[in-house]
Amino acid sequence: MTGSLFKGNFWSTDILSTVGYDSIIQHLNNGRKNCKEFEEFLKERASIEEKYGKDLLNLSRKKPCGQSEINTLKRALDVFKQQVDNVAQCHIQLAQTLREEARKMEEFREKQKLQRKKTETIMDAAHKQRNSQFKKAMDAKKNYEQKCRDKDEAEQAVHRSANMANQRQQEKLFVKLATSKTAVEDSDKAYMLHINMLEKVREDWQSEHIKACEVFEAQECERINFFRNALWLHVNQLSQQCVTNDEMYEQVRKSLETCSIEKDIQYFVNQRKTGQVPPAPIMYENFYSPQRNAAPPAKTAGPHPARSELQVLCLI
Repeated sequence: MTGSLFKGNFWSTDILSTVGYDSIIQHLNNGRKNCKEFEEFLKERASIEEKYGKDLLNLSRKKPCGQSEINTLKRALDVFKQQVDNVAQCHIQLAQTLREEARKMEEFREKQKLQRKKTETIMDAAHKQRNSQFKKAMDAKKNYEQKCRDKDEAEQAVHRSANMANQRQQEKLFVKLATSKTAVEDSDKAYMLHINMLEKVREDWQSEHIKACEVFEAQECERINFFRNALWLHVNQLSQQCVTNDEMYEQVRKSLETCSIEKDIQYFVNQRKTGQVPPAPIMYENFYSPQRNAAPPAKTAGPHPARSELQVLCLI
């Protein structure tokens, strides 16, 4: 963890300025926004993983893939379909894991928000009190300076009336001078009082500012560490997903190694063979050969019909 860098680098020479404090708050707000963006990224990635897993599951279970294969290749395909199913389940499980990580990020953001709220409330009150007391001190200073000018004018009036014959007029001037001196003394005391009160308020505000800087710096260190670890864990989960997928596909490769072309051919022959004797040759048969044209015994006796000239020639 770094040293206390915030408390030494976010001041302003203007007592009413909050530029340093505002700069820190803006940075913290940006950090909270960044955490929110990563949280949304995890949720979106989870949706993608879940959709992919479900689509892969449907593909594995509903889409035919070599369903009529036999023997060793059939067993390898069964392993393949099962491992694709397992990979799909892993992606669905990864989606649930990512949503859990997103939930942790959200809880962390809300925790820091509540912690910041306490400090910001204290600082808002300190700023208001400082500004109010500064205004009172400046008003008291303005009043004091005016009373001083009134006294100076009264003294000058007395000096100018030194040679005046009107005694009554001089007495009035002396009374006014005495009154103005009293007013100066009273306004001076009031001014001093408000300046002392302002200094007390300034010290209190400065102390709270230092405390706030320390709290905010500690929060920012915690946030960066948490964010970094969350991102590290996320890529580890993705890497593990790849390793797990490869282990599952390795089961398919091992199954394919046991696949035997010869055994599958022999298995098909044994299961589907239809006989080992091929059909005999088809012999030529002369239409007029004696065996083919052996006349069946006559049904009735009678003169033979006359043979045609073509039949006679064939017989010869």
